[in-house]
Amino acid sequence: MEERYVLRRLQRVSGEEIDIVVEDGKIVQITGAGQAQGEVKWDGNAQPAYVSSGWIDMHVHAFPEFDPYGDEIDEIGVKQGVATIVDAGSCGADRIGDLVASGKQADTNLLAFLNISRIGLKRIDELSELSWIDREEVKRAISNHRDSIIGLKARISQSVVKGNGTEPLRIARGLSEETGLPLMVHIGSAPPDIRDVIPLLERKDVITHYLNGKVNNLFDGSGEPLQVLTEAISRGVHLDVGHGTASFSFRVAEAAKGHGIHPDTISTDIYRGNRMNGPVYSMSSVLSKFLYLGYSLEEVIAAVTSRAASWLGKEELGRIQIGDPANLTLFAVKEQATELVDSEGEKRTADRCIEAKGVIVHGKFIECEVRA
Repeated sequence: MEERYVLRRLQRVSGEEIDIVVEDGKIVQITGAGQAQGEVKWDGNAQPAYVSSGWIDMHVHAFPEFDPYGDEIDEIGVKQGVATIVDAGSCGADRIGDLVASGKQADTNLLAFLNISRIGLKRIDELSELSWIDREEVKRAISNHRDSIIGLKARISQSVVKGNGTEPLRIARGLSEETGLPLMVHIGSAPPDIRDVIPLLERKDVITHYLNGKVNNLFDGSGEPLQVLTEAISRGVHLDVGHGTASFSFRVAEAAKGHGIHPDTISTDIYRGNRMNGPVYSMSSVLSKFLYLGYSLEEVIAAVTSRAASWLGKEELGRIQIGDPANLTLFAVKEQATELVDSEGEKRTADRCIEAKGVIVHGKFIECEVRA
């Protein structure tokens, strides 16, 4: 880690230009553009860039031993401009300790939802046997890893629960009440019917994949939101994108936006396969899709900074403030034609795209290797 350096002439999404001085891993000074003194690590005159607090990806799969849903932490973190990743239930009680240990060796900050199935994604039907949900092991894992586990994950779709319907979710609800941790619930193909799933979610619980285009989705054939969705929003249920290989539809996203139903957080559901082969590729690519949909740059970046940090209860991760650890993302908005593809293979051509340039995590500057 370098002792002291300057990030010069960076632009906030508000348009304000600033210099940021980092010393011993912390932000020690924020000045008007061109005013700070010291060794310049990034010069916006030479390489114009925006700065935000470090991007947070609320849904990734970062346990490389599991196939197909796994990847290396830094490949889907800092190399993509993402300072903090939240593993979305790759591991249950059996392997969560291994995931947490790997996180301590990575540059990327790692938090995790604990899969309620002790085997996690060792199999992709991890809730097909109710005996794999061991309540005492769940509670033990949470006790052992309180600093890393921020919620419980239940994947409630037919291929995962098989014939168990909503019973795994009912068990998860009980575990949430016992532990005080919110749920992230993956939605997908029926059964169970989405209208039986969503009423079980409460304030601060997360619906991930809410813009999927499957038959069992949250909008009817004419694009109207189902009543269970509007009621969930009124209860304070959190909407997370979780793009993934099969869970983001331009058509559904346009219908949602048209009805004023907007993402609370934008996340990738990234893992090795959809990083290398699409349709996800990178956080930059996913964010570019929301620019294309007509969301402002401020709204898009808030969904991976302040909004995510607020849900996590870690406000310091979503701000740029003197005295905080230096967790920042540098990025550009390129005015160029870019082809974007959703999870259904539908292609759209955008006229601008977001491109991650660099990330600072606890003061360490890392240039991004992944481009949009």
